[in-house]
Amino acid sequence: MNVSLERLITERQNERTLHIDQASTTGMLELINNEDQLVAAAVRKAIPQIAQAVDTIVERFRKGGRLIYVGAGTSGRLGILDASECPPTFGTDPAMVQGIIAGGDTAIRKAVEGAEDNEALGAADMELCQIGERDTVVGIAASGRTPYVIGAMKRARTAGAAVICVCNNPNSAMGEHADIAIEAVVGPEAVLGSTRLKAGTAQKMILNMLTTASFIQMGKVYGNLMVDLQATNFKLVNRAKKIIQTATGAPEETIERVFRETGGDVKTATVMIATNTPYAKSKSLLEKADGFVRGAIEIGLSGKQSG
Repeated sequence: MNVSLERLITERQNERTLHIDQASTTGMLELINNEDQLVAAAVRKAIPQIAQAVDTIVERFRKGGRLIYVGAGTSGRLGILDASECPPTFGTDPAMVQGIIAGGDTAIRKAVEGAEDNEALGAADMELCQIGERDTVVGIAASGRTPYVIGAMKRARTAGAAVICVCNNPNSAMGEHADIAIEAVVGPEAVLGSTRLKAGTAQKMILNMLTTASFIQMGKVYGNLMVDLQATNFKLVNRAKKIIQTATGAPEETIERVFRETGGDVKTATVMIATNTPYAKSKSLLEKADGFVRGAIEIGLSGKQSG
């Protein structure tokens, strides 16, 4: 935790952008974009650790556990963003994936002085969440040394939770307190220390991967279709119907009828059409298949063939 900032790769001066302030607008953007090209490659190198993290998250989800992101500043906001997008995308309970930021909700829009330097505050926030052994806690910080995050990770580990860190420096202090360390080293930023740039982009990509891959394994996706989509507005209603059409090839009038019958339940509607079974039977098929559309369809069709 006492790692000098000067030793962190994310805090070094970028030799490639020394004269970015003298560049034209296009030149500035090209320099920033050149640095952005490095992000995906850095994330790719971390895929073995990301895969381990996904398997850990899924194992605990299946036991009724939660995924809790913890961070400060940009990292905390990215955790909140990813968590908040899970319910509409995957139909999850908002409590299943949560984002916690140093300084509380105020810090989402405005920096809270000293919050990220308070290790005890991180531990206390884990206490408030009632972290337990079925949960997974993911600490996020570009530096890999943020006291608030380390405090949360320590407390989570004591409580028996799985602990993962996502950071952008190698051999991080956070990594010492994690079961799995995801360290995507993207190098110095285009503007010294502005880790909302490459580091933040890498974190966003990794968090996307953690939740997307985890929920695919939880049956929230059929093929590459979001079959647990929550149709909460006009755009999403149309998207839900398009998903059913893509999954089944059914005519529009059938989709409209089944969509009404299921109250907009994309999964059940898809199984109803694919297996030509009524609502209650389709719900039963999904239960037998642990919520996986593919499995439900296979069970339904095999039952018809055997019958």
